[in-house]
Amino acid sequence: MNFNHVNVPELKLEKVTLDNGKRYYVTPEGKKYPSITTMLSHFSKQSIIEWRNRIGHEEANKISRQASTRGTRLHSIVEKYIANEDMNIENPQQLEMFKSILPYLNNIDNVYLQEKYLYSNHLRLAGTVDCIAEYKGRLNVIDFKTSSKPKREDWIEGYFVQAAAYAIMFEERYKIPVPRITILIAVENDYPQIFQKKRDEFVPRLLEMRDEYERSTKD
Repeated sequence: MNFNHVNVPELKLEKVTLDNGKRYYVTPEGKKYPSITTMLSHFSKQSIIEWRNRIGHEEANKISRQASTRGTRLHSIVEKYIANEDMNIENPQQLEMFKSILPYLNNIDNVYLQEKYLYSNHLRLAGTVDCIAEYKGRLNVIDFKTSSKPKREDWIEGYFVQAAAYAIMFEERYKIPVPRITILIAVENDYPQIFQKKRDEFVPRLLEMRDEYERSTKD
């Protein structure tokens, strides 16, 4: 498979990570916007605290490290594959997870952005998008996730909100509408999951969360 890449100008943003793990981006105009992932983590903070207390901090740290490593490794593999670069997959589990999503990856073409910065003055948010490309001929924000077990759709509202934000950012910056979002999840020792939605289904929730986040973090 050889993916076609569409030549679009790269945005020049500065990415800053604070000591508390929160990220923000500085736009070419000097505006500072929080990352969409930082905003979303604000709303999951309480449930994460409850989960850590329930299973114990040592076990929670172990699970979090495993999830982070798994996600980072597979992201790197997928990024190289779509960039038409050579891959060297030594970990058998990572190889199996990659092979499980390969038929879905091969539905992608005409890649506009891959692991690139985006921002929106309208949303007052920024972030790094996994991929904006055509999926079966229709332009999508495509987000790649990993999981130790299958996800229920009502568990992953944040994934859809995040992708909708990227779609708005891309349209604002490049004047090209992205009406659809695709979430592709590689699941350990199980079949992959794919969720496809219309961007506009999640814009009201995105704006609601953005407003609440700004109110709660106002100086």
